[in-house]
Amino acid sequence: MSDLYPASLRLLGRTVVMVGAGAVTARRIGALLDAGARVRLIAPAAHPELRDLAENGLIDWQRRDYAEGDLDEAWLVHTATGCPATDARVGADAEARRLWCVNATDHATASAWTPAVARFDDVVVAVNTAADPRRAAAIRDAIRVSHATGALPLRHRRPAASSKTAASSGPAASATTAEAGRIALVGGGPGDIGLITVRGRTLLAEADVVVADRLGPRGLLAELDPAVRVIEVGKAPGAHLATQEEINEILVAEARAGHLVVRLKGGDPYVLGRGGEEAAYARARGIDVEVVPGVTSAVSVPAAAGIPVTHRGLATGFSVVTGHQDLGEVPVRQDHTLVLLMGIARLGESVAGLLARGMDPATPVGIVERGWTPEQRVCIGTLETIAADAGRARIGNPAVIVIGRVVSLSPYAGPVSETTAPEAAPEEAVPAATPSSVTAANVPARGLSLAAR
Repeated sequence: MSDLYPASLRLLGRTVVMVGAGAVTARRIGALLDAGARVRLIAPAAHPELRDLAENGLIDWQRRDYAEGDLDEAWLVHTATGCPATDARVGADAEARRLWCVNATDHATASAWTPAVARFDDVVVAVNTAADPRRAAAIRDAIRVSHATGALPLRHRRPAASSKTAASSGPAASATTAEAGRIALVGGGPGDIGLITVRGRTLLAEADVVVADRLGPRGLLAELDPAVRVIEVGKAPGAHLATQEEINEILVAEARAGHLVVRLKGGDPYVLGRGGEEAAYARARGIDVEVVPGVTSAVSVPAAAGIPVTHRGLATGFSVVTGHQDLGEVPVRQDHTLVLLMGIARLGESVAGLLARGMDPATPVGIVERGWTPEQRVCIGTLETIAADAGRARIGNPAVIVIGRVVSLSPYAGPVSETTAPEAAPEEAVPAATPSSVTAANVPARGLSLAAR
């Protein structure tokens, strides 16, 4: 392998002679045609796929055995007749003419090898291994997986010439001075970096600018290329780094500067988020927008505490609402689950409203604070006690509130008919546990907080 010099060939309009028309040639001819080569096929008979290409005028098939002079116009030669003597003769003729020759019969004497190739976007990766094409293909496939999962650093380092002017004049540069970029609204999931979608992670690996919320997979920001700009626009109750109007303007200005802008949001940008508004604002200004759905916290955060929002025999449906709104219209039935987002501040009012509408005071309620993060805590109570329970445990946002019989399925839920346990001091917190591996030993008394993953 030390005597190999990797290189890429420009074959557009140049003749490639392929001797032999079996399965090996059929596998390799597509890449040559994609490169724009003029393919001349020398063989008395051909693989069905090659016959189809010839009948459609895509290759020049000469139905005969290899003969002297067949390499006269060639830039590259490929021989795979299956006959060692014929392939050796083709290789010798190519060597005499100083032509590179791929010999499928005898790679050791071939002057050129065909690598296993992976292509994505404007990237071509070629893999060669010593006489082990299956190993090369396995490595090639692993690279493809790395690309699909966003593990490859695919961000462009050298900006296009058309965008240099805009880049020098800042993010507010006009679309007339740079090729317009694009925006990707990426739902990052509830917080764990493993719960973002494959597409979302790939876009982060390619991003020039990331406009980030305080929620979602913050750990992914540490994995970004150092040259990627991160613009923080997180919102907390009573403390906004940027208004929604300012966020909209940032997204459009950065895209107009020719950047790939990833708007990294928690959960799903289209579930009680402002993703729809951001997409509409950008599209109205001629910016291309891609929406990548995320794992919504409305379902995934309860799951982190072992609470399914539906369960046969307990709940046949669920409603997701914000805790800011009046709950006078949501279903109040034993077979229906209510999921409240951003509802801690008005928890007492929400509870009072549901009790006034006739919901059973003994209905189980679970609150999952900072779900899927190392700071996750779970508070279990009933509709009658939950406001006091959450207050004693000092539960705060971000948190998801689940109201319904499904809460009783959580391994964190003690018998909900018992008296609320007294407040635990911070140093008496229950040891951490991974939600997916909770056992009965981890179950806290009702009303206590539990540190979890």
